[in-house]
Amino acid sequence: MGGYKNLLVYRLAVTIYDFTVLFCERWIDKKSRTFDQMIQAARSGKQNIAEASKELSNSSELVLNSVSRSSYTELSEDFEDFLRQGGLPIWGKNDSRILRIRAFRELIGKPTNLSNLANWTSLDFNKPENFANLMVCLCFKQGYLMDQFLRSKQKKFIQEGGFRENLFKKRKEFKNKFD
Repeated sequence: MGGYKNLLVYRLAVTIYDFTVLFCERWIDKKSRTFDQMIQAARSGKQNIAEASKELSNSSELVLNSVSRSSYTELSEDFEDFLRQGGLPIWGKNDSRILRIRAFRELIGKPTNLSNLANWTSLDFNKPENFANLMVCLCFKQGYLMDQFLRSKQKKFIQEGGFRENLFKKRKEFKNKFD
């Protein structure tokens, strides 16, 4: 429990949230439902990781992390919609620009911002095509990481059991001491 701020999935979630807010402020009408939906999807992804880390119940933790995972699918769809509706290309997974973004690594203690990412990837994020494709890539990357994270949590649940199950075992052990 705790220590979630050091998790790669959480650090990337913070970056995705911050970048989504910046993207929306630049290119999405603030009065539109899409503006709110995109920011809330990014926020939900981040916040559910934090909330899940404090859950006592392994099953509740799995549910919250699954909700987080789903938020990144929703958000990726919004960025793809932006590109498609704007007549902008969605870069393929083997595009050299995507490969540069995929190689980017979040570092503990060093916040990611567009300037250090742009310097590292040599992409101009003042162009909506570049920024939206960056976000699609980061959402896919986060989805992959969340899938791995969820598999790990599922394995833990299978091996250790759930909260109620473990409480029952402890209660039974306690009762057996007095029988």
